Amino acid sequence: MLTLTNNAVMVIRDIASQQPAPEGGLRIAADPAAGALALSVAPEPVEGDQVVATEGARLFLDPDAAELLDDKTLDATVDGQGTVQFAVAEQPR
Repeated sequence: MLTLTNNAVMVIRDIASQQPAPEGGLRIAADPAAGALALSVAPEPVEGDQVVATEGARLFLDPDAAELLDDKTLDATVDGQGTVQFAVAEQPR
């Protein structure tokens, strides 16, 4: 299952708290046509989504994204201008 770093937890909680539905989270969906993952703010999971909840941060993964990210770790950084960047890495063994 996808794990979250402490930085990712803080960033996801911060982004979700600024939305009209602060109990929501971020959703990752696979876009096979583009060969990419799409990240969006979501008020709740879509039916079939896997929910990753860590220390108040909620991440919703569509089935394809959940499979792709099953053995990964999500990290996040915020630069001096407040730009958020997410990165996916292999889980430490």
